[in-house]
Amino acid sequence: MDYLLALLQGLGIAAAIGIRPFLPVLLTGALAAADLGIDFEDTAFSFLEQTGFLLAIVALVAIFGFVDRRRTGAETSDRDPVVIVLLVLALGLGALEAAGSIDDLSADWWPGIPVGLAAAALGFAAARSLFGRVRARLDKDAQGALPIYAEGAALATAGLSILFPPLALLIVVGLAWLLFGSRRRQGEKYAGLRILR
Repeated sequence: MDYLLALLQGLGIAAAIGIRPFLPVLLTGALAAADLGIDFEDTAFSFLEQTGFLLAIVALVAIFGFVDRRRTGAETSDRDPVVIVLLVLALGLGALEAAGSIDDLSADWWPGIPVGLAAAALGFAAARSLFGRVRARLDKDAQGALPIYAEGAALATAGLSILFPPLALLIVVGLAWLLFGSRRRQGEKYAGLRILR
């Protein structure tokens, strides 16, 4: 049972990292350092709660925060280098955090890698889809607030997953619903346009 809870916890943390990669990592590291709901000490992933790693994440927050402010309102494609870098970071960090969550309880931490990769990919795709649709409906000033909402959603997802691991299932189901629901609506819209021809 404890293994399943650790797996769910890692799933939720990785999904949060997919939404926005850096603040969930900082929150997880801070909670792990205080032994609140998660602990990486004496595991192969103990670096995830160490000061040097967390300072590197803070530096990434500053760098990507600056990039976000410069690009506010700009349309970004899936081939945009910044988007690709964020995806790679989210996948890597999600896999590490999920595996670390399991390693706290069991030496069989390797399932955390595919679980973390899948959850981070889902979180990333769902967040891009949702915030892309919302951005298209807002004026330029309102678009600037979207990263704040994304960070808040990511932090809440990570915190809830750490403190109440079973909630991670609901979070992942919600992200999947957001992603596949938006794709279905897009397909219906294009089907309607084809009918109008």
